[in-house]
Amino acid sequence: MELIKPGTNIDFIGKRHICITLSVLAILATVVLFFVKSGFNYGIDFAGGTLVQLKFQKEISIESVRDGLHKMNMGDSDIQHFGSRKDVLIRTGKWTEDLKDVGESMNKKLKEEFPDNAPEVERVEMVGPKVGSDLREKAFLSLFYSMVGILIYVAFRFELKFGVAAILATLHDVLIMAAAFLITGKEFNLTIVAAFLTIIGYSLNDTVVVFDRIRENLRKAGKKDLLRIINDSVNQTLSRTILTSGLTLLVVVALFFFGGEVIHDFAYALLVGIIVGTYSSIYIASPCLVIWENLAARKKQG
Repeated sequence: MELIKPGTNIDFIGKRHICITLSVLAILATVVLFFVKSGFNYGIDFAGGTLVQLKFQKEISIESVRDGLHKMNMGDSDIQHFGSRKDVLIRTGKWTEDLKDVGESMNKKLKEEFPDNAPEVERVEMVGPKVGSDLREKAFLSLFYSMVGILIYVAFRFELKFGVAAILATLHDVLIMAAAFLITGKEFNLTIVAAFLTIIGYSLNDTVVVFDRIRENLRKAGKKDLLRIINDSVNQTLSRTILTSGLTLLVVVALFFFGGEVIHDFAYALLVGIIVGTYSSIYIASPCLVIWENLAARKKQG
């Protein structure tokens, strides 16, 4: 199926300076935001603590639940509705061996406070601070190792310059996705790391398709007009990019709006990642090849 007519020549590479500048500024802003906000809003998985999900018989306000928890010295917990106004999610950074029955203790206290609207414990999760720290370290290492794997794979399949370009595009995607979570303050947990790894693979696949066409065209025409060859290659794969990204995006948008609270943040990460990953395949990965060749040419002349 051809959405883009053969012979279409949109000047993607001609916009490379603008796009790379905007991306660099966005990445710098992400770094600044990280320090301003003192890092991510880590979930129980990474920060350690206790999570309790309660289901009340009737709708209840956050303020009422907080007032009830004050008597347990847990009024400073993070409390929010989860899906409906009957479901309440309570997160506390406290964790000791004595808190293993925290769910039942909390449930008992709230039943006393709200006898006409008694809650039931739906879920209790507890992670010690040491375990949370280990999980956080391993999660970030998984992102790092995935990028090392990408560099090795793409460099082996193509050339080193393609591998470096793919890594830069992937790093760009990860940092912009991180910015999306820093700005919104959404919880960063193991599920979100899984979303990041999914987007790394998705973005790489799109980048490899473009690289494969660039390599094919370079074999036919040589490097006499590198800018035109790369631009033609991006245009030739544009139909495939739009179809793949567009259809995937439709599914993710449906999950984002109708999938419920459980996968809402996961769908949010995928939504941002697909858009950014498609952008980077066109405006970051391919222009990086041009920059590499220009630097190589200057080195030869110098």
